[in-house]
Amino acid sequence: MAESTTLDSLLEMGFDRNRAEKAVAHTGNQGIERAMDWLMEHENDPDINEPYVPPAGNTLGTTEEQSQSPTETPESTEVAEQMGDAKSPMTEEERMEQVKRLEELMKARQEERRERERKEEIEREKQRRKQGQELLQVKQKLQDDEMKKLADQRRKEKMEDKLAKQRVKEKIARDREERARKFGGGSASTGLSSPPSEAPLQSPPEDQGPPPAKKDYDDCRIQVRLLDGSTLSTVFKAHEPLAAVRVYIQMNGENGQDFNLITPYPRRVYTDLDMEKPLCELGLVPSAVLVVTKK
Repeated sequence: MAESTTLDSLLEMGFDRNRAEKAVAHTGNQGIERAMDWLMEHENDPDINEPYVPPAGNTLGTTEEQSQSPTETPESTEVAEQMGDAKSPMTEEERMEQVKRLEELMKARQEERRERERKEEIEREKQRRKQGQELLQVKQKLQDDEMKKLADQRRKEKMEDKLAKQRVKEKIARDREERARKFGGGSASTGLSSPPSEAPLQSPPEDQGPPPAKKDYDDCRIQVRLLDGSTLSTVFKAHEPLAAVRVYIQMNGENGQDFNLITPYPRRVYTDLDMEKPLCELGLVPSAVLVVTKK
């Protein structure tokens, strides 16, 4: 009888019959409160409004075994006693009092559910913020690592450039010392043979040729003036072809543009054939200035 009483109470409270029957069946007829809890938890189920189909041999309110089932709890028995015997229907005043009590119970359950959902939403928001902060920290660390890497690379490039300049300076200094020794020896011998004459002093350089054309330079420092007025400077091997300088300019300054390379003084425009020649053969050792011009 408790099952029918619970079902009737749910119907009196305005629940749809399909929903009420499902609530009573799925809660094992454990009382009105359990049925209301089940309804609130499953109100968004897609099949909540479909008719309830009981298992074979089990019909709501039709078998005596259900009313005497071991699953019946003291709570459901108490509710059944409060609702009264089915053969003795409650008065209108009792029915209204029972409906009012159940409605208050339902409101309390709904309020508890809303409070629980609010706390869960707050917890989810905390988790989202925590994950966002962790993601920002990871991004910041990656940026810091990248900046540190770039700074280390720049320091390394500056150090290499400084060492290259130092090597060029030392090479020039050694070359000057060597020329001074050669020219100084020639001048001294000439001065002893004919002191009044100054013409023989000029003969040793003419006989020996220009000293800068020596082949013992290993490095060549090239400074390039680009079309926009900026400059590039780096060190190449003396036997590298001029094409290496052209590739360096294309990678670092004039991407996608066709250009010529010239030396301002003495003025010379380098052709495609010159690109295969080594820098020492083109007279660009130990250092030279190249200007980029449009074709």
